[in-house]
Parts: sequence; C-alpha cells; structure tokens
Amino acid sequence: MKIFSKEQIYEGDKLTAVRQNITSTDLMERAATQIFNWMHMRMQGAQVPVHVFCGIGNNGGDGLVLARHLITHGYNVHTYVVNYSDKRSKDFLINYDRIKNVTKKWPILLKCEDDFPEIHPDDIIVDAVFGIGLNRPVVDWVKALFVHFRNTKAFTLSVDIPSGLHTDKVPENENDVVHAGYTLSFATPKLIFFLPQTAKYTVQWEVLDIGLDTEFVQTTNTEVELIGKYEVLPMYVPRDKFSHKGNFGHSLIIGGSYGKIGAVTLASKACLSAGAGLVSVFIPKCGYNVLQTSFPEAMVLTDDNETRITNITFDIEPTVIGVGVGLGTNTSTAKAFENFLKINKVPLVIDADGLNLLATNKDLLKLLPENTVLTPHPKELERLVGKWKDDFDKLKKTKALSKKYKIIIVVKGANTITVAGNKLYINTTGNPGLATAGSGDVLMGIITGLISQGYNSLQASIFGVYLHGKSGDIAVNDYGYQSLIASHVIDYLGEAFIDLFKQPEQQQAPQEADEAANQ
Repeated sequence: MKIFSKEQIYEGDKLTAVRQNITSTDLMERAATQIFNWMHMRMQGAQVPVHVFCGIGNNGGDGLVLARHLITHGYNVHTYVVNYSDKRSKDFLINYDRIKNVTKKWPILLKCEDDFPEIHPDDIIVDAVFGIGLNRPVVDWVKALFVHFRNTKAFTLSVDIPSGLHTDKVPENENDVVHAGYTLSFATPKLIFFLPQTAKYTVQWEVLDIGLDTEFVQTTNTEVELIGKYEVLPMYVPRDKFSHKGNFGHSLIIGGSYGKIGAVTLASKACLSAGAGLVSVFIPKCGYNVLQTSFPEAMVLTDDNETRITNITFDIEPTVIGVGVGLGTNTSTAKAFENFLKINKVPLVIDADGLNLLATNKDLLKLLPENTVLTPHPKELERLVGKWKDDFDKLKKTKALSKKYKIIIVVKGANTITVAGNKLYINTTGNPGLATAGSGDVLMGIITGLISQGYNSLQASIFGVYLHGKSGDIAVNDYGYQSLIASHVIDYLGEAFIDLFKQPEQQQAPQEADEAANQ
C-alpha cells in the first residue's frame, strides 16, 4: 500500500475534483460520510453521547458533515466549534450552514478553557480539530482541550490524523496532541502511525476509501510503502518440480566466538529454513562440535583459532554471505573482517558485530558490494549514522547512508523499515514477542537464504522481514509474548510461507448466521 505525502494528498484531492467533476465540498461530504458509515455500523443507533469537536478549517468541515449525519439519524450529538482563529475555510462555512438547517442545537462555540463541556468516561469524543494541514502553533487553551479529552477517559476517535500531529515532525510536547483510541485516515495511512515517537498518539488506525482518482492512486510514486501479504505475494517464486538443491544457492554464514556459537546456529538454521539449497558456516574451532551436533544439515568450516575468528578463508564459492552474528570485535577479528571485505565480491548481509566493526572503522563501508544488506537494531544504527534528534532525523540520516554507499538498511523495530536510498518500506507483521535474544540472528539468516535462491537484495530484505514477523505472529498464538524465543520463529517459518496462500475466512451472511445459531 502506498503512503502518500501531505503534498501528494492535496494533489490527489484536486485531481479527483477535476476528473470526477465534483467540488471540494462534494469530496468533503463523501469523506465524512464514510466516517459516519463506520460509526453507524458499529453504534447501530445507540444513544451514547457523541461529542464532535470541529476546528475551523477543512478537518472541522469533515466534523460538521459527520455531526449532521449523526443528527439526522437520531444520535445523541453535541457539536462544538473550536474557535482558535477568526479565519474559516470555505467548506467549513458551507457545512456550518448545512448543520444549522437540520437541528435547533447549533454548534457551541469554544473560545477558552471556561467553555469546555463536561464529558463522561462512557461518552464518545470525535476529534476533528486539526488535519494534516496544521501549520501554526497550537494555542494554549486548545492544548488544554486536548488534555481535557484525555482526562475524561472517554473513547476518542480522530478524523484523518490526531489533532496537533504533523505529518513530518515529532511534537515537542505530548500534551500538544490528541491521544486517539482510533484514527480513521482518509485514502492513505500516515507515516507517523509507524514511528516509535508518534505511533503512541493513536492506539489503532484504519484507512477509509474516499474515492480518490484511480489513475492518480495507481500511477503516483511514493517514497513510502506499507508492506503486507499482498505486497510480498508477487515476490514469491515457486519451485519447479525438477529443481534440486543446486538451484537454490549456497549460503555461507560467518560468525561466532567462544560462548556465542548459538548466534551462528540460529542464523544458519534460519537460512536453510528460508529455502537456501546449501548452507555452510565458518566459525572458530570451539564451535565445531556444537554445529555438527545441533544442526547436522550444515557444512562446517573452521578458523585455526580455537575461540575467535582471526583469518577468513574458505575453498567454496558461496552465492551469498551472511556475516557478523556472534563474531566479536577483538582486534584480530576486526583485521580478519577488513581483509575479507577487501577481497570479497559476493553479495553480503551484515548483522551484529559486523555492523559494530563497520561503525568502528567507517572506511570499511567503501568496500561493501553494491546492495549489501545491513540489519541494525537502534543502537547499532546509531553507531553507524550518529545520534539523531527524532525519528524523522533518524530516517534522514539512514537514507543518506544508504544512498552514499548504495546499500540497503533494515532498521529493526516494532514496524521494521527497509531503507533503499530515498525509498522506505514499512513492515506490518511482528509483535512484542520478537523482542528476544537471537531474533535478529534469525532475520539475518532468513534474508541470506532468500538471496541465495535468487531474490535480489531488496526483495529479500522486504520479504524476509515480512516472513520473520509473520512467523512470530503465528508462533505467539502458541507461546505468548513472554515465552516466544528465536528458535520458535524458525520452527514456524514454514507456516509463514503457507499463510501467503491462505484466503481470508469468509464471514457468514447475517441470515446464514441466524440459521446456524438456531440449528
């Protein structure tokens, strides 16, 4: 799914109005009616007090349309205009007149804290104060209104975006923003729904189709894409009946040190489970018996050193190399890593101590083959790009590093983001159970295994992150968040592949459901 920028959304609105021969007021009516339909389907006429707070711009116009439809359908509606300025948008004024024609309870004007209404915990708040076009500081009494929303404990539904949030920067103070229980976003999700510092402002979100021009939606390129099943499914390459292990590449996993052989074991198992034809591992001697016993499918090569890697040499021709898990950062290991990079021409996936060694000596970044994949967690990323002031600055610095060295950077987190130059791919699978030791080693192995089979580095990164998260989502049903461990992710990887081809369960029609209940 494409995530449009604020500027693209404005352009889409204009094109839609022109190409469909409608006015901006008509488009507002269409969009806000979708919110009404969403609420009406869930409330079914319930007389819970609904408090609709409208700004004086187009987001407020959406709120007025919604309030009008709620009123004409018999709901218990209280409408307020948050009067933070003397200016009014054209579509706001049109819909202000329209709502006055359907009720004697005209919208109440709020001008200061003394005007705030009493709201009970069981009421519903609709936040339609500010939209994506917010371009001014929020005045103090409006900030106090947002705090008032929170203090009431009432369910808060935001229209398009929680008021006070910008689409491209992090709020300076959390009290400046509405904390929504649910946000109904027009046409596209917003990037801020997926970033650690801003995702907290809406517990859940949903996209409403408001009928934007189809050609615009299909042909407009975006810098951000949201990745789910239907985005990765076209990437999947089925196996031919007559294929053999040689068709799926030979992966080499390099890493491990005394006490950290488990990291290599996890990565190599994940690599083979992701579909690599052959997997070899290069480790210090201390890990030989461990690998041969715990993972008999792997072929094992060892360094001459007993406890750490000091010289990376091998007589195989791997398709792809994953390096860094459990490697350590000893001086002799760092030198071996540098010498390896100087002669290597094979596609790379680098994780863990491989990233730390790059961060220690950034000149090594020049040695990376084009489209090398880096898979840092936040602290490893900070070592590579430097400290950032907020999530947007983090992404800016990451994109700059990706462009400079023509590499792919997988920024691990709750919504892992794959960065390829200016392009961002936001993953939608995964859960807090994946915050466990070894989870990153498994991800590195999965991506390496996909490249081994012929997926390009970007496809392997996007697809691998999705599969890793989906496997965790399936596994958590059996283990829960606390008891999920990295090995479980490997165990359920096959089910993650199978899930790609499962159809959503068909919901029973109401009449069929009634008949089934009566049998």
